[in-house]
Amino acid sequence: MTLLDRKETPAAPAEQPAAPRSRTPAWVRDLGLGIRFAAAGGREGWTRTLLTAVGVGLGVALLLVAASVPHLLDERSGREKARAETKISDSPDTSAKKSDSTVLRIDAGTEYHDRSIAGFLMRADGAHPVLPPGIGELPAPGEMAVSPALKDLLDSPRNALLKERLPYKVTATISDAGLVSPGELLYYAGSETLTPDTGGHRLSGYGDPGPAKPLSPLLIVLIIMICVVLLVPVAIFIATAVRFGGDRRDLRLAALRLVGTDIRMTRRIAAGEALFGSVLGLLIGLAMFLAGRQFVGYVEIWDVSAFPSDLAPDARLCVLIALAVPLTGVLVTLAAMRSVVIEPLGVVRNGRSRRRRLWWRLLLPVAGLAVFGLTGKVEEYGPVNPYPVAGGAVLVLVGLALLLPWLVEACVKRLHGGPVPWQLATRRLQLSSGAASRAVSGVTVAVAGAVALQMLFAAMNDDFNKITGQDPSRAQIYAASEIVSGDAALHTIKELRATKGVIKVIGTVEAYATKPGTYTDDEIQPTTSFSVGDCATLRELARITSCRDGDTFVVHPKDKGQAGWVDETARKGKVVEFDTYGRGKPLLWTLPADTPTVESRPDPLGENRWGIMVTPGAIDAQTLPGAQTVSQIRIDERVPDAAEYVRNTAARIDPGMRLVTLNSVERDRQYASIQTGLQVGATATLLLIAASMLVSQLEQLRERKRLLSVLVAFGTRRVTLGWSVLWQTAIPVVIGLAVAVAGGLALGATLCWMVGKEVSDWFLFLPMAGAGAALILLVSLLSLPPLWRMMRPEGLRTE
Repeated sequence: MTLLDRKETPAAPAEQPAAPRSRTPAWVRDLGLGIRFAAAGGREGWTRTLLTAVGVGLGVALLLVAASVPHLLDERSGREKARAETKISDSPDTSAKKSDSTVLRIDAGTEYHDRSIAGFLMRADGAHPVLPPGIGELPAPGEMAVSPALKDLLDSPRNALLKERLPYKVTATISDAGLVSPGELLYYAGSETLTPDTGGHRLSGYGDPGPAKPLSPLLIVLIIMICVVLLVPVAIFIATAVRFGGDRRDLRLAALRLVGTDIRMTRRIAAGEALFGSVLGLLIGLAMFLAGRQFVGYVEIWDVSAFPSDLAPDARLCVLIALAVPLTGVLVTLAAMRSVVIEPLGVVRNGRSRRRRLWWRLLLPVAGLAVFGLTGKVEEYGPVNPYPVAGGAVLVLVGLALLLPWLVEACVKRLHGGPVPWQLATRRLQLSSGAASRAVSGVTVAVAGAVALQMLFAAMNDDFNKITGQDPSRAQIYAASEIVSGDAALHTIKELRATKGVIKVIGTVEAYATKPGTYTDDEIQPTTSFSVGDCATLRELARITSCRDGDTFVVHPKDKGQAGWVDETARKGKVVEFDTYGRGKPLLWTLPADTPTVESRPDPLGENRWGIMVTPGAIDAQTLPGAQTVSQIRIDERVPDAAEYVRNTAARIDPGMRLVTLNSVERDRQYASIQTGLQVGATATLLLIAASMLVSQLEQLRERKRLLSVLVAFGTRRVTLGWSVLWQTAIPVVIGLAVAVAGGLALGATLCWMVGKEVSDWFLFLPMAGAGAALILLVSLLSLPPLWRMMRPEGLRTE
């Protein structure tokens, strides 16, 4: 073959190197793309992201506050125990022995305009007295150390009455270590006249290492329910916040479908956007919490406040919040996209969708009630398993939130006709009621939980609020003093009667009379009370018809079987003896033979007093050893500050005089503190719900900005649109409140059965329903100014 016969064959093209395949998983790239859209999606993207982040941040801030409650309670309890008197024995009446470090102290607390002021008069026994936490040295006589809140109160010119009652010179301020809360009113004052004879109690140290009083099982159930009722609306609100701006997000995802993404990619991109908004919300919530914590000392709700250092959330709960919030945002977003078809040419959401199914929505509340039934009743003194109680309540409340969308859709579908605003509102709800239902779900859950709790509180009221038998219509203040030397006893009563605003004083000098004789250690000396008072006073204590100064009476209790010791001691015509406690010979006095016997009468304090009662002419009250002045004071409530004038008189006579305000009902302190905690938490939750509804309302208005501008351009009146927005909010709210009332009553009745109580009032839902309606009205009014701005013709502009 020649060279001419040879054919040149083209050389095979060299193989091009393959593009390097990314090792990053596809789902990570899609999440990253969603984060980029959320972070750099222009004004619309940032607006939606910020709405979500602010909404989530509000919920996270409240969750962090809730996570701080255990630490807050421990710190408050620790400071309270640190300043409590150290017990040297189990007997509360045992005083320490005098030493160089012991201190005499008497409780000199008072009240001022319904606020309690704790205070103590103190006198050192030696050169190195023990000090309560918060002060560096014991105040000198005539001086006092005060808490910052009390100092502010005393510095105000409007509180001249309080300054008159505490005439000591302020020389020191009690530090935080000695206070339970920043707003506590407390003082320590020095005294040079305090002795054991004038009521001083000797102590050797501070700090109570004993365990806290255990809570009643009924109170444990209450606390569990309060936690559930306050935190479930927060969780629902966070789940609602991550869906802000969902309509515009879906339109953007439809554009991505047009350039080649599939359904799974769009869902992962949407999850990335939700993840970014949730994480940003975590940071915003943390910033809100840290910033708000600095000002928490200035906030006082229902007489409760806290130091900034007390608000320190538990680390494990913080980790749980940091993981649960983003996960909730992603899961809620993915669940929401299952009801939306995102195609390259648009989003299918406004067509007729399939009806919401009811059966599975009823499973949760029914399951919750079944959990309570399987758990059974709570034993009065038995242990309480908190998990079934909390689980059952969560199932019921979440079930109510899930039931609401079905009920709103079923109700608005039957609404037709009516005025133009009504038609605009109902038609909008018929097209898309999901957003309105989500906005109201927090109110529904909060009101339902509050109704159930109020029913439980009312049913348990009798267990923790006892009838004292006191009669505030006869006297409002009880006063007792041990300073009776000289004419101090009668002088005290005279001064109280001369006080401005005082109508009547039931004042007596109290002592104890015994039957003279010699008794062995195994024998008990017959003893009875001995009271000195004028005729008007004695008639308040016994059923006396005829009385003149100088008369004496033997008073029997209603139960004649309890009159034995009275008759053994009060022998008519015989001598009774008054013990002088080693300060001389016993004082002897003869009970007249013609002394009548009368029956006792309950005094304003609710007590039946019996024994020997005499008028001042029968004995010199100044000579009675170991006596005590007791006064029950009736004031004219129409006189401003009448009670404060009485307290000032008492403090001037005896700073250690014990004053008690008479009430017909006495509340258990643990029960009262839990009820206070509920009020504080409910206030915070309602504020959060109001903020969430306002943000949700503004987000819906922003998405319909162009539609509102078009309606205005075609001649629709602004008032018409305003009313339509109000109706659009009010209709789901009315339905939500109806669901809340029904669910709350069912849950409350179940809880009452669980603790073995009867439902005392089926109409307790009225205040809470009214609060929910007022909340909606407030949100609607606050959304009107943005609505007017969005109805301007400039809203028709587009790019």
